Amino acid sequence: MSAAEEFLMANRRYAEGFDRGDLPAPPARQVAVVTCMDARLNVYAMLGLQEGQAHVIRNAGGVVTEDVIRSLVISQRLLGTRTILVIHHTDCGMLTFRDDDLRSRIEEEVGIRPPFAFEAFQDLERDLRQSIARIQASPFVPHKQEVYGFVYDVRTGRLREVV
Repeated sequence: MSAAEEFLMANRRYAEGFDRGDLPAPPARQVAVVTCMDARLNVYAMLGLQEGQAHVIRNAGGVVTEDVIRSLVISQRLLGTRTILVIHHTDCGMLTFRDDDLRSRIEEEVGIRPPFAFEAFQDLERDLRQSIARIQASPFVPHKQEVYGFVYDVRTGRLREVV
């Protein structure tokens, strides 16, 4: 059985008991979460959220990039979110390399240097603060009164606020 077939079978089981088709598009808790794509992070569980309560925007490192700003603008301006949580985590893969090293390795392999920044970082809290500063500096994100930063500990499951 292929991976696609496995996922389709799981989806059929999920759809049999699905009862949330009437949830509105705007998140009920008016919150947007920016976090890492790391598979160890169960964002809804760690924050006590359910489907329909929050937007979750994920990328490598949970870094606030231009595309994250784009998603936050849509989240706030069109779908009513007001609170933004930015969550980095311990043992993040983005701590294990430097952008230039990875760019060079890829260029050697494929012959083209990637034009984008990987946004690797060496300090969780420093990068978290930078991500928050990018939100605060954006003229496009209208609601910045409630922007919070956290580090999630993958060993204990606890969040620690970073101010």
